[in-house]
Amino acid sequence: MIQSFATFSIERPDSRQLLEQLYQERTLQPFRSGQTIPMRPDEIWVACRGIVVINTLHPTGDEALLSVVTPSMPFGLPLTWITPYQAIALTHVDLLALTITEVERSPALCQGLFRHLSRRLQQSEAFLALSGCRRVEERLKQLLILLQHEVGQPMPSGTRLNVRLTHQQLANAIGTTRVTVTRLLGQLKQEGWLSIDTKRHIILP
Repeated sequence: MIQSFATFSIERPDSRQLLEQLYQERTLQPFRSGQTIPMRPDEIWVACRGIVVINTLHPTGDEALLSVVTPSMPFGLPLTWITPYQAIALTHVDLLALTITEVERSPALCQGLFRHLSRRLQQSEAFLALSGCRRVEERLKQLLILLQHEVGQPMPSGTRLNVRLTHQQLANAIGTTRVTVTRLLGQLKQEGWLSIDTKRHIILP
């Protein structure tokens, strides 16, 4: 079901009001979990609900996780030089499409998107910092802490990661194998560094 842009939620009220005033008649495009999101060279998407993962493929055939897009974050081909650049809905998502031309012509829209572009930049730098950790275990820990910040939900026993990345996706993000990630998650669980709930969500105490 396509939903009205009026329900689009951004953290800052001033940003939300600017965008709603400009695009009251816009509709949100829904995508199912696991669905590949089409991208055009002159268009960006803004995530309104749900979570999108951005991947690329190395010449060796290895897949790499580039970003985890959370609500209000923009993404799309005009914002990257990386090829290939693939976006996949990790959960059910609602997205708003904007052309680069209409963004460039609207100072108010640029202002509304700037804060969320800076969040993408901060996350990208955090992903880059992971590569500086020599030990695979430390890279995995730092990745989970980053996900805790991006998609964590506080609860009495700690912080629950609201999405479930597969062991292969975690491995792609830190440059290791799925078998290694599975072994390390079991080890961290035994050490009490994390726990896993009945729905297989990771909880960081």
